[in-house]
Amino acid sequence: MLLFTIWPLFALICLGFVLNRAGFPAQGFWPAAERLNYFVLFPALLVSSLINAPVHDPAIWRLGGAALATIAVAAVLLYALRRLWSVPARRFGPALQGAVRFNTYLGLALTARLAGPEGLSRAALVLAVAVPFVNVLSILALSETRSPLAIARNMLRNPLILACVAGLALASLGAGLPFGMHDFLVVLARGSLPLGLLCVGAALQITALRGDLGPLAGNAALRLIAMPLLAAGIGHLFGLAGTDALVLVVFCAIPTATSAYVLTRQLGGDGPFMAGIVTAQTVASVATLPLMLMLLGLA
Repeated sequence: MLLFTIWPLFALICLGFVLNRAGFPAQGFWPAAERLNYFVLFPALLVSSLINAPVHDPAIWRLGGAALATIAVAAVLLYALRRLWSVPARRFGPALQGAVRFNTYLGLALTARLAGPEGLSRAALVLAVAVPFVNVLSILALSETRSPLAIARNMLRNPLILACVAGLALASLGAGLPFGMHDFLVVLARGSLPLGLLCVGAALQITALRGDLGPLAGNAALRLIAMPLLAAGIGHLFGLAGTDALVLVVFCAIPTATSAYVLTRQLGGDGPFMAGIVTAQTVASVATLPLMLMLLGLA
């Protein structure tokens, strides 16, 4: 049963929340753990997953194209709605991130459990094409004006983007890594997903749900219900089936990234609103994720 397959992942998120609330293991541990995962463990997982991806198979790139198309359609619709309501960048940025960004830790963990190593490599490919795109969209949405140079600097400092580029380059060359480096990355990567899910739970801010209930509920419905339906439709147009269709829908049905809060704060956006979006979606996805996968016949 799907619920028994995915509940350990949400149990890790709950455990992270409880541990942080209890002050365990120590003050300052969770930000440090998230930095370790973001800059070391998670990039190792991306490189080790992408290095054997069949990047020369044209059919594989249909998945990447479908992911980009889904995100682009959602972004265009949100910008159209923004013109109707004249939403300022500090509020529109969190709303757009809530709709198009995804929690990479949960996405990879889910696809690995539901589709095994094949699902994990397909998911890494989605990250390779989607992470740079959603980062550019997020920066533009949070900024009334943003120079291409500033966006490029942000991209070049993103360890996930750099890891995706490195993994795809190695896969294209087909040379692998010498001196047991691949095994070293695999060992590093094993700690990434459980630690990442614990950090997701630790980052939840329940108090952020007290305000903006209407916008929070609407954004959660866009992300957790409308996006997977849109992904299923676009995936059908691109001819996706089986594991590829599952991976695309999963990455559109999971909650937004906790790192969206950090970017929002850095660029002067509405931090409490973004924290509320992350928390509301993560809590609601416990119910919506299995429901959407079963509704779309992917579970």
